[in-house]
Amino acid sequence: MKFSCEKLVLQNAINTAARAVATKSSIPALEGLLLDCRSGELVVTGYNMQLGIRTRFACDTEQEGQLVLNARLFGDIVRRMPDDTVTLISDEKLMVKVHCGDADFDIIGLPAADFPELPEVEEKNVVSLPEKTLGAMIRETCFAVSTNEARPVHMGSLFEVGADELTVVSVDGFRLALRREKLEQAPSGVFSFVAPGTALGEVEKVCEDIDEPVKITLGDRHILFEVGETELICRRLEGEFLDYKNAIPRKNPIKLVVDTRSMMESLDRVSVVISEKLKSPVRCVFSQDKVTFTAKTASGDAKDVCKVSGDGRELEIGFNNRYLAEALRYAPADMVQLELNSGISPAIVVPVDGGESFLYMVLPVRLKA
Repeated sequence: MKFSCEKLVLQNAINTAARAVATKSSIPALEGLLLDCRSGELVVTGYNMQLGIRTRFACDTEQEGQLVLNARLFGDIVRRMPDDTVTLISDEKLMVKVHCGDADFDIIGLPAADFPELPEVEEKNVVSLPEKTLGAMIRETCFAVSTNEARPVHMGSLFEVGADELTVVSVDGFRLALRREKLEQAPSGVFSFVAPGTALGEVEKVCEDIDEPVKITLGDRHILFEVGETELICRRLEGEFLDYKNAIPRKNPIKLVVDTRSMMESLDRVSVVISEKLKSPVRCVFSQDKVTFTAKTASGDAKDVCKVSGDGRELEIGFNNRYLAEALRYAPADMVQLELNSGISPAIVVPVDGGESFLYMVLPVRLKA
């Protein structure tokens, strides 16, 4: 194999594919990247048996071929090279020479046959939406994905594809995050699936703030995300996802309009006395046009007042400070409506205009008298 390309292009491809490389594996090839050079392009693949990432770019091909290189070593070599053209040459014994400027490296590769094949995703159902839209929907829901392995299906996000809209939902037993967007292109049908949170985190990193379409293909056991010249393949999570529509209480008598930044700053101030060692709920008292936050731990007491619009009816309720702050932080609006019912009912964050583009639910914490 022999090819040449710009250092920066190769480095970007390595960085992207390496996100799916196993850090430690009994199969040495899984700690490497598969390089496949043919027809004037180089395809770089990383795979850890759960997530596969394959990205491609044009290169000057003198001799086609395939081999596997250790991802950490190859990445370190390319990153340290001067900004110039990189040339890679390998022989039949998989001795690899990497040359750039005045720098030369000789390393040993592994046969491509040792690298497991990525699953083929048969095209059963397909949906497309802009990169920036998908990236935002993942970012604004993935924080609520569960880390509890007792319910594996909740370690991912539910994608519900309707006739003209996509809904993404994440739950972890303490909170729920929902984002909904209209689809510009009609999907191949109405369907749903659960994608692992770890894989979605990588999809979000690859998505740029552009309107180029991302194609999501659902197979029997796997999901394929096609973002530009990069493909990400992951397993579907099986199981029964929470019936979120019946889990969200919507007949809440208390409705307050909140400036998200102001409330987050108030929460941040009273959270100074709370830590991993000294955990305590934030006590909230919602009054006419204001909410009073207090927190008390062995470190000390904290109090802050935040202005809101509406009558909180002197409702007293406790929340995990981080969960409430994250619901406000990820809500894609400067002003939101906070819906409340009682001291033991969840808080609901929705758009002020009554739309359904997002909804965040945070369960309360029981307060001691």
